[in-house]
Amino acid sequence: MLLKDISEYSGIYLARGATDMRRSVDGLAHIVKQDFQMDPFESNLYLFSNKRRNRLKVLHWDSNGFCIYYKRLDGEGAKFAWPKKPGEVMNLSIEQLKQLLSGLSPEIPQGFGEITARDF
Repeated sequence: MLLKDISEYSGIYLARGATDMRRSVDGLAHIVKQDFQMDPFESNLYLFSNKRRNRLKVLHWDSNGFCIYYKRLDGEGAKFAWPKKPGEVMNLSIEQLKQLLSGLSPEIPQGFGEITARDF
């Protein structure tokens, strides 16, 4: 099946930082296995973006082969609100994925920290 309902995937994982968009199936699957320490053959979506944050690749296993979805943003200043700092893979909810594809940050905003009387 080429496309399925987003809720049918077990997880959605975002690679923080930039990924070389010249990588194809094998290169992206290698990142999933080596860097994420995950199995690329699981029913997950794995998201990658380039340094300029205007391109997105999604890798997933579809029972008998890998699929790659590719999106390129056009227009001046069009960028995904992608976490720039490399780090651990980010687990996204469906709502966070929708936010990302709408141009909003998928990161949960941090509120004020607790303040005690000593802090004054």
